[in-house]
Amino acid sequence: MKITVSGGGLKTAVVILAAGRGERMNSTLPKVLHRIFGKPLLQYVVDSALALKPSRVIVVAGRHYKDIKDSLKGADVSFVIQKEPKGTGDAVLKAWVLLKGFKGAVLVMNGDAPLVTEATLNKFLGLHRKNKNAVSFISFNASNPASYGRVLRDDSGNVISIVEEKDATEVQRKINEVNSGIYAIESDVVGLLKEIPLNAVKHEYYLTDIIGIAGNKGCNVNAYCIGSEDELMGVNTMPELLKAQQAFRKRLVDAWMEKGVVFFDPDSVFIYPEVAIGKGTTIYPNVCLEGKTSIGQRCVVYPNVRIIDSVIKDGAVIKDSTVVEGSVIGARAVVGPFAHIRPGSDIGVEAKIGNFVEIKKSIIGKGTKASHLSYLGDASIGRDVNIGAGTITCNYDGKQKHGTTIEDRVFVGSDTQFIAPVRVGRDAYIGAGSTITKNVPPKALALSRAEQRNIEGWAIKRQSSVVSRQLSVKDKRSGRKKRGI
Repeated sequence: MKITVSGGGLKTAVVILAAGRGERMNSTLPKVLHRIFGKPLLQYVVDSALALKPSRVIVVAGRHYKDIKDSLKGADVSFVIQKEPKGTGDAVLKAWVLLKGFKGAVLVMNGDAPLVTEATLNKFLGLHRKNKNAVSFISFNASNPASYGRVLRDDSGNVISIVEEKDATEVQRKINEVNSGIYAIESDVVGLLKEIPLNAVKHEYYLTDIIGIAGNKGCNVNAYCIGSEDELMGVNTMPELLKAQQAFRKRLVDAWMEKGVVFFDPDSVFIYPEVAIGKGTTIYPNVCLEGKTSIGQRCVVYPNVRIIDSVIKDGAVIKDSTVVEGSVIGARAVVGPFAHIRPGSDIGVEAKIGNFVEIKKSIIGKGTKASHLSYLGDASIGRDVNIGAGTITCNYDGKQKHGTTIEDRVFVGSDTQFIAPVRVGRDAYIGAGSTITKNVPPKALALSRAEQRNIEGWAIKRQSSVVSRQLSVKDKRSGRKKRGI
């Protein structure tokens, strides 16, 4: 009996299958919650689905329902539970409970395929609607088709069915065109899901069987070979997770190179998807740009740098082996090498933060320099301040944090400690080796060193004393030997 498809206009609903047990991952974490660049696999799929502006997105979860739901907190999605792992056909039926009355195309996606793009999905749905198909799916040519369902076609190229690896013959296993697991099913034929038989080997209902069932009913069925293997790959093992991450990294790096970013070694750089990089910026090897980091134009990021959720403004230079977290680096500032900018810091325009300097929750003014070996925490430091080597803001009294304020054009000598809370007025000088416990007025010189004493001849007396002790010890040892001790 032929089924007539009325067509549902341009409406789309999305069902994402995320109930798989992921046993081949050999992990305690649900498969779809493994991460690529800080984001779960499932989140990538949900983001691509939401970009289509569908009527509804439904996630089908299994025994890890709570963890999966928590990972998507705030996303505009609905959830259903597949309590027993009865296969993909059963999972889509579970989702259909939330789609009663919906008219249009139901896009079915897998939660472990993070690389699928909005562009590919839009192209697929366009072909599905243009050809008035009842059921369509995306296929691709796999270099190694093992583990994928093979696409069977007749002599005219028409799709007959999909056969899974376990059920395929030796001849069928040589077919390279495979199923991606992405389907478009018109709402008029969703009832065919109930006709999917229980697989005798796996005791599951295979969604792939709907292709043969729909074809036998006289429905239009088609497969569109429109995606690349890297884009459409599913993640079922740890090596596949690594492969997906490498493919995603290459995609991001290639996109930034097209926008004018210079990379010395693209294969060693890791960039999160939310990162933004300005034109003319140079990225050296072994750089990690994480979270929602934004890097301006004409910046230079040297090797072994890690930047997380930070803003690096135009022309800034981040030198080797520096970590920047949750902070702002001003235009033309220079940070590093071996610096640590901790969360809540704001480094001013043309400031210089040098090697082995740690900044925590502090404001550093324009043109200020802290060139080496200092800790500045909970501090507000003005413009054109010089921070000498070994300077420390002692911001913690054992119970709470206190702030240090250093106003414009202050000169801080080396090995200074500021015992917070304390304020230093503008144009003041702090003598090297001082411990500042009180406020310093503007243009004052603050010193807290003990007066130097020189004891002449002390070294000669010390040397004479050492020699005397050594002779005494030698005599005692000689006496013990004579007595036979």
